[in-house]
Amino acid sequence: MSTTAEAKALLRQGRVAEAEQLFDQILQRSPNNVEALNAVALASLRRADSRRSIELLDRAVALLPGDALSHYHLGRARSLAGDLVGALDSYATAIRLLPDFHTARLHYAETLDRAGDMERAPIQYLRALQDAQQQGHWLDPATTPRGLQPIVTRGVLLVREARRAMCAQLVEPLQAKFGAAAVERVSEAVRIHIREAAPEFPDPRQQPTFFYVPGLPAAPYLDREMFPWVQAMEGSTAAIQDELRRLLPSTEGRERVFGTAALESVNLRGSAGPPSWNGYYFYRYGVRREDNCQACPATAAALAAVPLCHIRTHAPEVLFSVFTAGTHLLPHRGVTNSRLVAHLPLLIPADCALRVGGELHEWQEGRVVIFDDTYEHEAWNRSAEIRVVLIFDIWNPQLTEVEQAAISLLVAAMGDFRQLVDQG
Repeated sequence: MSTTAEAKALLRQGRVAEAEQLFDQILQRSPNNVEALNAVALASLRRADSRRSIELLDRAVALLPGDALSHYHLGRARSLAGDLVGALDSYATAIRLLPDFHTARLHYAETLDRAGDMERAPIQYLRALQDAQQQGHWLDPATTPRGLQPIVTRGVLLVREARRAMCAQLVEPLQAKFGAAAVERVSEAVRIHIREAAPEFPDPRQQPTFFYVPGLPAAPYLDREMFPWVQAMEGSTAAIQDELRRLLPSTEGRERVFGTAALESVNLRGSAGPPSWNGYYFYRYGVRREDNCQACPATAAALAAVPLCHIRTHAPEVLFSVFTAGTHLLPHRGVTNSRLVAHLPLLIPADCALRVGGELHEWQEGRVVIFDDTYEHEAWNRSAEIRVVLIFDIWNPQLTEVEQAAISLLVAAMGDFRQLVDQG
């Protein structure tokens, strides 16, 4: 066994002092050994000799600038020496080299926190927490190293406070204008979202994955009588079908609903060859597709009379939804009960159906069905032909206009915050 391997083995056994001696010997023989420089620097840190540690780690990063671990250790040494600016620089380099290095990112967030940067610290804390938890770390005290627990706890609290402050900034003007009672359900939804309150579901089958608004009646399918626009939409079926048929000979303009093959493999199954779910979009991520709307004026006019759920960069999603023969969309859940999903069936061959909350619904051409997709739901086309429905997102009719406005602002802001986190 080499001296380096022996030193590593001693570290794994917890025999730190012996390992340090061996690494020190390695460094004396090989002054440019980056691994030994790191090991001896950490030993110096344990003795509170940050000056010696920084000297060794400066050599390490000069020898191997692309080594994220050396930059991280240098950040630790600089932080302990009180050099917050230098520590931030080292941590930033470490996570630039290795973006999913969650421990380095956690210390980066902590140093931003210590430096009083309350704009960037919560973003970096949240990214570190997400990256770690995706790998099964920092889920609870048992999965969090003892030395990191205070930092992780601080990060969780700061992220929660940042989210609370962001939401309050958006909701308070509405409270001032319309009264606290007008947005009481939305305020409670925020508390649930940031985990200050637990949701109480009137129907345990309903489980939103993102944003739950309490106090809304729960049912997998909604009574059509609640929606005054249904009759007019159904009356437009023939004109919409004509526009659809003009499009169908070509796949031009259609887009995959799931953006990657990996997502398709998780969510779709096929009984007659590879499954395919694609769409001809009129809105996607809340953005109106002007060219498609102009190509299908009857469809666009029918949709204009519907209370679509408008949230910047999020909703609505409106499309001619095409299942190829044999396609099965596996059970899944939607993000929020503030929004409902409506289907206008357009081309429905035999043996096609939708199941929501365990309740089966067989589409009928020209007959609208509206459901809450926060119930587990699935859909299939077991025929040898294509199946097409017009899908569109609408507001839950139990929400007031003030609540709709508040949710629209909140969800868009949450999306902006998440984008900052993803960008790191």
